[in-house]
Amino acid sequence: MAWHEVLYEVLNNINTVVLYIIGIPFGLQIIYMLFFWIKKKVFPKSDKKARICVVIPARNEESVIEGTVKDLIKNQTYPMELVDIYVIAHNCTDKTKEYAERAGAKVIVVNSSDPKTHRVSYCFNEAIKVILATNEKYDFLLRFDADNHVNKEFISLMNDAFQSGVKIARPYESVLNITESTYSQACGLYYVFDSRFSSRVRERLGIDAHVNGPGSMISWEIIEKYKGYDTKSICEDTEFCFKRIRDGYRCHFVEDAVVYEDLPTSLKDTYARNRRIGSGTFRLFCKYFFIFLADFFRTLRFSYLELILTYIFIPICALLCTWIPAFYIYSVIYFAVVGRMADLYLTLIIIACCLTFLFLFAGIFQGFLLVLLDYKKMGATRRRDLTKGVITFPFFSVVYIITITLGIFSKPKWKQVKRSKIKWSEDNGVNLK
Repeated sequence: MAWHEVLYEVLNNINTVVLYIIGIPFGLQIIYMLFFWIKKKVFPKSDKKARICVVIPARNEESVIEGTVKDLIKNQTYPMELVDIYVIAHNCTDKTKEYAERAGAKVIVVNSSDPKTHRVSYCFNEAIKVILATNEKYDFLLRFDADNHVNKEFISLMNDAFQSGVKIARPYESVLNITESTYSQACGLYYVFDSRFSSRVRERLGIDAHVNGPGSMISWEIIEKYKGYDTKSICEDTEFCFKRIRDGYRCHFVEDAVVYEDLPTSLKDTYARNRRIGSGTFRLFCKYFFIFLADFFRTLRFSYLELILTYIFIPICALLCTWIPAFYIYSVIYFAVVGRMADLYLTLIIIACCLTFLFLFAGIFQGFLLVLLDYKKMGATRRRDLTKGVITFPFFSVVYIITITLGIFSKPKWKQVKRSKIKWSEDNGVNLK
């Protein structure tokens, strides 16, 4: 056998392994989508009301913080005299502190000149120390970002879950600015997938939810035990979830509690966001991969394997941007040069079929199904308002994959977040269930 034939066979065998690495996690996501018909979990309503601590980290958020705090205080169905709202003014050079206090929040100022402390994990834990020192007695904590808004029943629904025995939970993560542009529509559909499909199936099957975003609920008992977030990584909320699952806690999904966050509206904003996600999550995946694998074989708890199959999508993005195009370009050129025309045509057909499947089924169909089922939770008043997002959804997925890959190989720095032009109001539809 000639050397070029040996080389191709070696590369082809490696590619087979790579396809399994990509295909198995992707297949799990398809299963989640195909089980969209499973009924959501609803926690029984409780007359017992908890004392709640709301914590909002903020750096130079004077443009949004006042509206966020006021909305929580004025528009929740929960008795707000049982809720304390703390805003962490972290290295702020604007009027975040003044506006938060004016809105009715308690403000904890955290300043540090050390660049290593310029991340949320630092200011959050410093603030928790201050709150614990007050000796205030709370039942659970809710964590939000400075731009977040929630539906009217949010706190009540989280209380219902807590009174049912839930210690850690995540909400349905939706989009504040999904109708702002075609780009924000496609972006929003991408981010909503995990809430509507994956998280619902996980909750119904007893698989741990991924508690790694705004609106998360944590029992105060856990906060006291670990004195806040016992992690200093970029993705501290994700690692906190990893650690608590390993400690034996169950993480839940409270679907009707909806948090709306401001998502990117341009390629530049997406790259800025995904640099942090790609960099931080890739490092966490590398740190916990073998730990979770060992935990799975030791306990046979499927949640460990499911975490691997979900978070492996970060390195998969790198494979999709590097190995996959390189191998198939090489294959096409190789077959053409050596005259294996049948193999060349077969390879081209396979590539065309895979791209068509991904575009139509994993792209257009997925976006269509999300809009059909959950357009109101996504902040739209009509399904047709998201039509352009459905059509462009596959193209945004490509953008996401590329920007995540770039993030893996970068070291993101703390930057001011650009806010959308959409403002929260009682009439824009995003406060509907």
